[in-house]
Amino acid sequence: MVSYIVLGAGRQGTAAAYDLARFGDAARITLADADLAVATAAAARVAQLSGRSVVQAVQLDVTDGPAVAAALAGHHVALSAVPYYFNLPLTHAAIAAGLSFCDLGGNTEIVRQQHALDADARAAGVAIVADCGMGPGMGNNLAVYAMSLLDQPQQVMIYDAGLPQAPELPWQYLATFNMEGLINEYYGGMTVLRDGEIVHLPCFSELETIHVPGVGHLEAFVLAGGVSTAPWTFQGLLQSYELKVCRYPGTFAQLKAFSDLGLFDPEPVQVGQASIRPRDLFRALYEPQVRRPVMRDVCLIRARATGLKAGRPAMVQVDLVDRYDEATGFTAMERTTGWHLAIVAAMLARGEIAPGAAPLEVAVPAQAFMEQARRRGFVITRNS
Repeated sequence: MVSYIVLGAGRQGTAAAYDLARFGDAARITLADADLAVATAAAARVAQLSGRSVVQAVQLDVTDGPAVAAALAGHHVALSAVPYYFNLPLTHAAIAAGLSFCDLGGNTEIVRQQHALDADARAAGVAIVADCGMGPGMGNNLAVYAMSLLDQPQQVMIYDAGLPQAPELPWQYLATFNMEGLINEYYGGMTVLRDGEIVHLPCFSELETIHVPGVGHLEAFVLAGGVSTAPWTFQGLLQSYELKVCRYPGTFAQLKAFSDLGLFDPEPVQVGQASIRPRDLFRALYEPQVRRPVMRDVCLIRARATGLKAGRPAMVQVDLVDRYDEATGFTAMERTTGWHLAIVAAMLARGEIAPGAAPLEVAVPAQAFMEQARRRGFVITRNS
């Protein structure tokens, strides 16, 4: 039996703790948060839904190094469900404590710094897997699975989305995860592999329309970070590896206008006597518009690989569509994000991932991931 510590008791941390209670062979789960009341409520919810009293709530400030070290002691695997900018110091702390570690990522440059700790992780006998979740994360695993079904994969394209089942104008969106993480996706751009070369694409570019059965027609375009480190991993092996995020029709123009105004910028601007970060203003105004007490959402991931099979051109497309779960109250975003983090954590606990700090797309065995995803009830379809 395994002891886990989940850092952050928000939506994704709670979903991960629930999954570990059900599928992670957990003898103990410590759910840590800066707000003890939040952690306590989350622990009670996990116990009620799972029928197991294995979750302990504790108060923890993840910026307090000595407190983090003390909290990690006695556990086998640590999961970070706190914002991305805490993950590098937490990785150092996990290696020092001799724990394997996985996180929700969200910033490719930070993830690459975590991968640079590979030798340290190997020396400590632990495994580090950054950038878990829906995308990056589950999308990369589905893409690698699709690639494995071809003899010679050449191109990969991923589409993903987290959307309301019943969109309301004017926003047609629900904020089902951390707003700072969401806004970070709207700023900068994405590094992809295209024609064998590493290329940077700006956010809100390359608009196209796709159709997903049961969801409808969607706009697809470039945002930041969705492929994470995969372009570097597969350079020399593939011609292309790219991703687009999907939204309901009309959303692209809306978000691009906000971007053109600079509302996603992280650097402060002077407004009268005040210095204000534009993204803080955007968050304060936008978040109340797209939060609901109950968020019935739908998440989709489409991974398409093209190449050669038996010497002939071939294509494999893998689709996952998931919806809000009425029985547990978990959103599709919590299921595809928090549960993916937990799947990886359980793999770490079982020793299925080798020591070191390898990219998720090579660290996580694709076939084993598919088995674990289906075990949790995810419906994954394949077209060739």
